[in-house]
Amino acid sequence: MRYSASTNVVLREIHDSDLPVFFRQTNDPESLWMAAFTARDPADRDAFEDHWKRIRAATDILPRTVLVDGDVVGNVAVYGEPGEREVTYWIDRAYWGRGIATAALLALIAEEPERPLHARAAADNAGSLRVLEKCGFRVTGHDRGFAQARDAEIDEVVLTLDA
Repeated sequence: MRYSASTNVVLREIHDSDLPVFFRQTNDPESLWMAAFTARDPADRDAFEDHWKRIRAATDILPRTVLVDGDVVGNVAVYGEPGEREVTYWIDRAYWGRGIATAALLALIAEEPERPLHARAAADNAGSLRVLEKCGFRVTGHDRGFAQARDAEIDEVVLTLDA
């Protein structure tokens, strides 16, 4: 079943009650592997809480909870310095392949007027690359980086949204 941004996927400000859901989502082994570039120790609850406290207090980060039919299914955000702003998102694995990440990212970039926006994804994360390309991002480079979740340096794809 595909979801439509206009009917089922909604972004809202992050609530305290979302954080335990995010913590569970970011500790799913398959999701960690696909995301690759994760926290050093995703199971460290104190580090997780500190991370989200900083995100929610920052004035240069636009974080949002992703809801589907009222259920918290993930989060999206834009962060970074002007001219270098980057998008990030995390959708619960149970919701992969339904168009939710695409709808959520489209809603987020509609909220963020600054362009260009940038994104990065593990080169083997075909789903994430597909989401970014559906949202108008185009491949602008390739890089290598240390992926905490894989404990290895891996290839990554750099993408940019200009318009």
